Amino acid sequence: MFEGSRRLGPGLQVLVLVAVVGLGFSAHAQQAPGATPAMGLEPPTLIESVEPAYPEDARAQRLEGEVVLRLSIDAEGQVTAAEVTDALGNSLDEAAREAALRLRFNPARRDGQPIAARILYRMAFLLPPEPTTGSVATQVFTASGAPGAAIEVSLTGPDQATARAATDAEGRARFEDVAPGHYRLQASSSAGTVQGDVDVQAGGEALAELRLPAEPAPAAPQPVEVTVRGTPSEARQRQESAEAVNVVDLRRAREQSADLGEVVARSQGVSVRRSGGLGSGARFSLNGLYDDQIRFFLDGVPLEMAGYTFGFSNVPVNLVDRVEIFRGVVPIRFGADALGGAVNLVTDQSHQTRLGASYQFGSFGTHRVSLNGHYRHESTGFVAGGEAFFDSARNNYRISVEAPDAQGQPQAVTIPRFHDGYGAFGGAVELGFVERPWASKLLLRAFASTFDKDIQHNIVMTVPYGEATYGEGVIGATARYEQPLAPNLELSVLGNVARRTIDFVDRGEWVYDWFGNRIRERVVDGETQGRPTDQTLWEDSALGRVSLEWAPHAEHVLRLALSPTHVSRTGDEHLQADPSARDPLTARRKLFTFVGGLEYELNALPVSGASDVLEERRRGTDYRIQNSLFVKAYVYRTSSEEALPGNIFRPLSRGSSSVGVGDGIRIRLTEWLYAKASYEYATRLPRPDEVFGNGVLVSPSLELEPEVSHNANLGPRLELRRAALGDFTVDVNAFWRDSSRLIVLLGNERYFTYQNVYRARSVGVENAVSWSSPGRLLSLDAMVTFQDVRNASSEGIFGDFEGDRIPNRPWLFGSWGARVRLAGLPGRDDTLEPFYTGRYVHSFYRGWEGQGLREFKQVVDSQLTHNLGLSWSMNHDARVTSTLEMQNVTDAAVYDFFGVQRPGRALFLKVTGEL
Repeated sequence: MFEGSRRLGPGLQVLVLVAVVGLGFSAHAQQAPGATPAMGLEPPTLIESVEPAYPEDARAQRLEGEVVLRLSIDAEGQVTAAEVTDALGNSLDEAAREAALRLRFNPARRDGQPIAARILYRMAFLLPPEPTTGSVATQVFTASGAPGAAIEVSLTGPDQATARAATDAEGRARFEDVAPGHYRLQASSSAGTVQGDVDVQAGGEALAELRLPAEPAPAAPQPVEVTVRGTPSEARQRQESAEAVNVVDLRRAREQSADLGEVVARSQGVSVRRSGGLGSGARFSLNGLYDDQIRFFLDGVPLEMAGYTFGFSNVPVNLVDRVEIFRGVVPIRFGADALGGAVNLVTDQSHQTRLGASYQFGSFGTHRVSLNGHYRHESTGFVAGGEAFFDSARNNYRISVEAPDAQGQPQAVTIPRFHDGYGAFGGAVELGFVERPWASKLLLRAFASTFDKDIQHNIVMTVPYGEATYGEGVIGATARYEQPLAPNLELSVLGNVARRTIDFVDRGEWVYDWFGNRIRERVVDGETQGRPTDQTLWEDSALGRVSLEWAPHAEHVLRLALSPTHVSRTGDEHLQADPSARDPLTARRKLFTFVGGLEYELNALPVSGASDVLEERRRGTDYRIQNSLFVKAYVYRTSSEEALPGNIFRPLSRGSSSVGVGDGIRIRLTEWLYAKASYEYATRLPRPDEVFGNGVLVSPSLELEPEVSHNANLGPRLELRRAALGDFTVDVNAFWRDSSRLIVLLGNERYFTYQNVYRARSVGVENAVSWSSPGRLLSLDAMVTFQDVRNASSEGIFGDFEGDRIPNRPWLFGSWGARVRLAGLPGRDDTLEPFYTGRYVHSFYRGWEGQGLREFKQVVDSQLTHNLGLSWSMNHDARVTSTLEMQNVTDAAVYDFFGVQRPGRALFLKVTGEL
């Protein structure tokens, strides 16, 4: 385990920068006036104020005044950053900033959807009058400013006794003869309820100020309390655009134990199949298309070139903010040649000072740790950040196999796996500048990661292994530059270089049984291929991307993207049979691809009027119709050598070029209903692993040809927000794929190869439904997908199976879940969330439907699993969440692939913290 030092060097250091905030509190708080909120936006409203102690040094110097801060409030109403804009100096600024970080808001909303926002907030430091009487006065100001409004105020003391009073014509409530101690204040009106704290000294008078949410004032103009600086979240803009995209928010998933593959598999149209526990291989399917037909990105950079070579499912979920799933039609900004769609993992792009950490442990020796931090210097725009992760698992879950008894007869036994360990670690650092006159974004990210995995058995789980291992590592860097060249012209440049190292070691000298015992020595070393292997492959890649966006008007946008990629590979077989012969792994392996695109976006029939182009685009002004028409160009060149018997190397080269077109349209029928349709004629160029193999169990396929496909989507989306019965969303999508030269991964009991199936057709429908009760006490969601993927080729090696379903693929599956949110339990600032998820996959054939008799076909049986969990969130100085989760509660025997058993019942505990 952890042979990664062979790939990455002696160690890996990750920079994590933590911003330290000062101590202290403010005395009196009041939101600063600003401009009228943007149309369609609801500003944040204060739901819980803080009554802190006055800084002692400022009190001694009799310092008073006001501090104005700019607060960043996230979509959950938490203050994530507080920047002092008008300072008083001394300790008052830090006291104001610390107090602001403890405020709690109802978040800003756009069309009922919570969004992040920035507001101006004023804190006043006023010394109380000299002690005169033993009383407490509470001053309450209504947002409407209507004098004489009677507002009920309650005062709860240490003994839990409560006194009540109503405000007078001046908006004051007075409680006489109050004993010294700490009291809880609450003010209520038709606009809402706010709370605060006050300390009463012996013989003194304490003043507290509570500000209620704004309420209509028909007799007088309503004063403006806040200025909303935020825009609709980028995730929501993506969801409501003409793009065929589904956005998965990972906010709650980061607090739960499910891995990224399991979380995304709960989305409609998505199937993620695992060949074991943590670290095992996974096959990702979207609308019936698989593997490299779907492209994976991290912030727009191909995943394997961004530091995560171990696959999508094993990426730490706590390092990702959201997942964007593009169904079939891929925007040109990715510079990608995907056939069936794309998945983009989006990290936190706010560049705000924060710190996060998580630790998960549980069954099968599982440990997962992640750290991430960011720092931002507001005056210079300098930003720094870092992340790190560590994963480890023994994967010694129990499996059912047939093992020979003392007489050599096969008997069914249930035993733990003994050679399936997994370990991974890695990290990244990022430095740069944001929001500067000379660059809106200039960032450099350096990364490195590695993993090691034991191989427990052959493909169909009939032969155990005890020594074979493989692993990968990657090290590289990504640079980004974004800057408006003119008020309506923006430039974006991205560059990436990476070196990927693949190790495969199979020098096993013994035959093992399923109990982990050595049975006998092998005549020839090597467990997986009948010969010993100890090889290393090196893959160097370079990616460039240049994008221009020109918007002469908010209703017209033109985009251009150009993206070349170069990959080369070489290797070393450390156990070469003939040292004097040329090593076959040194054969030339070079691949070049170029993808360019031109897109025209039309926005018609604005819901709100348009003025300044950039301001309207920043605010996300909505249009009833959005249409994106694009054209793409593809270039593919490969140069390689085929190793033949007799130490002969035959040069091979291939090249092709093609053009694709596409269009996507979104029509908003009502405020709560819109529909999307999209089409693309796409080309997908073979990936290096498909052409050159992966150095482990996938053999080279140097004759592969690019795939092409017609992809279409059509469906409505209904969103009822803040309705009397709660929030209700329905998303329906029908899809059609007609692919030629489809590349399919096929295998026998010893290895896999990629082959072209000359034509395949996929049709289906996917549906997702979610509902949240008023107040979000109860939330329910469900999804179901039906897809029919068939071989449509009448010639070639698969011509005999025309009309058959493509084998080894689920065609009917679904998931569902429920969550209860109990705010204020067990403590006032705590939240309990019991949750449940379920998943079903219908049975399917491993081989072709038309081959063999039904009763003798290999079948992957139907799967039904249930998960239960409980999350406890504590929101004090930091947000800390502990989640206890049991997966596969019924201990069902689960098989994503024929004969390959996945883990049974498992228990995990996960703790996450955020500052």
